[in-house]
Amino acid sequence: MHKLHVDIETFSSVDIGKAGAYRYAQSEDFEILLLAYAVDDNPVIVVDLTNDSGQDRLLYRHFLALLDNPQYQLWAHNAAFEWYCLSRWLNRNPFSWADRWKCTMINALYLAYPPSLGELGKALALPEDKQKDKVGKQLINYFCKPCKATKVNGGRRRNYPHHDPEKWKLFIEYNRQDVESERAIEELLSVFPVPDSIWAEWHSDIRMNAYGTRVDKAMMDGALIIDKAAADALMTESRKLTGLENPKSVQQLSGWIAEQTGERPETLRKEAVEAMVEDQNLPLKVRRVLELRLMMSQTSSKKYDAMERAIGEGDRVRGMLQFYGASRTGRWAGRIVQLQNLKRTHLESLDEARQVCRDGDYDLMQLLWGDVPDALGQLVRTALIPSEGCVFVDADFSAIEARVVAWLAGEEWVLDVFRTTGKIYEATAASMFGVPMETIAKGKPNYELRQRGKVATLALGYQGGSAALKAMGALKMGIPEDDLPDIKRRWRQTNRCIVRLWDLCNRAALTVIKTGRAIKVRELLIFRLEEGNGLKFMTIQLPSGRKLFYPKPGVGTNRFGEESVTFWGISSRNNSSKKWQQLETYGGSIVENCVQAIARDCLAVNLKRLEAAGHRVVFHVHDEVIIDSPNDCLPDIIEIMSQPIEWAPGLPLNADGWVGEYFTKD
Repeated sequence: MHKLHVDIETFSSVDIGKAGAYRYAQSEDFEILLLAYAVDDNPVIVVDLTNDSGQDRLLYRHFLALLDNPQYQLWAHNAAFEWYCLSRWLNRNPFSWADRWKCTMINALYLAYPPSLGELGKALALPEDKQKDKVGKQLINYFCKPCKATKVNGGRRRNYPHHDPEKWKLFIEYNRQDVESERAIEELLSVFPVPDSIWAEWHSDIRMNAYGTRVDKAMMDGALIIDKAAADALMTESRKLTGLENPKSVQQLSGWIAEQTGERPETLRKEAVEAMVEDQNLPLKVRRVLELRLMMSQTSSKKYDAMERAIGEGDRVRGMLQFYGASRTGRWAGRIVQLQNLKRTHLESLDEARQVCRDGDYDLMQLLWGDVPDALGQLVRTALIPSEGCVFVDADFSAIEARVVAWLAGEEWVLDVFRTTGKIYEATAASMFGVPMETIAKGKPNYELRQRGKVATLALGYQGGSAALKAMGALKMGIPEDDLPDIKRRWRQTNRCIVRLWDLCNRAALTVIKTGRAIKVRELLIFRLEEGNGLKFMTIQLPSGRKLFYPKPGVGTNRFGEESVTFWGISSRNNSSKKWQQLETYGGSIVENCVQAIARDCLAVNLKRLEAAGHRVVFHVHDEVIIDSPNDCLPDIIEIMSQPIEWAPGLPLNADGWVGEYFTKD
């Protein structure tokens, strides 16, 4: 099998960063400008598709012959882009040849390295000539995007090669360099190959992303109209109350608050503003202005903007999930509409609210639901609808992480609850507080303990304490802050096997890094040190056989003066920085990675089962699948998702779901 490495440079008037690759390639003015390719170790060839020379035509025909030859395995960095763009350019059915592609970006993500070609080259310390050309961004902005019409450029809105031949020559070399870089990366990472099962999952993923999800366009359009009216009304009221030109300005608003209260706020971040709104000692007018600020700062309505930019053929949004987007677990990440952080739908008369939204009736929405930005935010998910003639069939694993962590740790009493009543919050509270479980029911004296059992189950499985309980909403549930340490203590006493697992994983990781000796943890996790091509990882083999990778592992000292595991990666806590840096981990965090990774593998198994049974999954969120179906097949879906998994004997799985005409979650 030969390898054909491919990289293309393209033009489209659609902003790929905001609309995604699929809408970008569907633009009427989309075209491929340059096409670079290389066979195995042979020199890179660049075809200038803007040039009608005989040489370029000959090279293009040669490339197409290789493309059609099944003896050639197709490689690219972010190959889903090349695959879909070439499918559009060549008028091919994208689903017919997806399985022939492989992707160096997926290989990098599998090994917990950065996805971008430039950042990946730096992280791998590739020689400068093998790294992505830094001038490339300027060239892409010049040739691949529309330009602003000016007197200097003659009023044109696009730059062609003849407008700057020297830049075009540089762009050709940049295209060539991309193939050199991705080929060097593929060779370097080849000693840690992506398993065939993961490639199969990726192929299914890109097909799902290319199929996309239908959007209720009338509702989206109406929401944008209402959002504009709401923003104007909120700004008008805020200006009237404050007399400020721009009440959204932190500096201006902080000064106004200082004038009203005699004290300038330290910050106007969301959490601080929420606390100030609840402060009964603040003047009523100040609290109202802060309420308006919270409403103006809500971001959920921006998701309608994202839909509008990305909506393409068939009123569908494509590319909303990133395969292996969470590098430490392999879970999918959200893109464009960001499905993972949609608001829940608590609105009464949801059908009526959707119709008011479709009508673009701001006044009625304001009258019926008051906080218009919040109402629009709740309605975002309901703008995702099934294909014509279909319904959504939605199924969700029940308490998957609580089940997996108990199974991984051997916490048998928890597993017994899931195998019988399934009432884990009640059972946890009963164990923590030593009361009969039947007394933790509505109308019974100990029912208030259920909230404590719930928040403890959700927050404490990964070595967290009071901060984790707060983050999970303990204070909003009415639990006094002074009670949080006691909840932590009681939960840990009740779940000693899980607590023991944290320590085992921390000790295993430290020992492996120090000695290089492989260590098993409960026969389910295998910690190893693996090296090759100058790369070094601590790996954890999961029950599914898949591995988690921790690049450049080491032993450091944590803030408590104790030994800690270090590795290199991108911080999940400060994802906006995208900085490749040394990070620190500990037993509870390692357990969290493993649990979420196993939950991810359970989902992957079931995505394969559902596809094999003929069900079309249009998207999934965490541990929830959403299926386009011509009929109510929910019993079949639940049966499939509740079946045992071969590599997880004894793990009790269960699922629940609903059938409807739009996406929702209460």
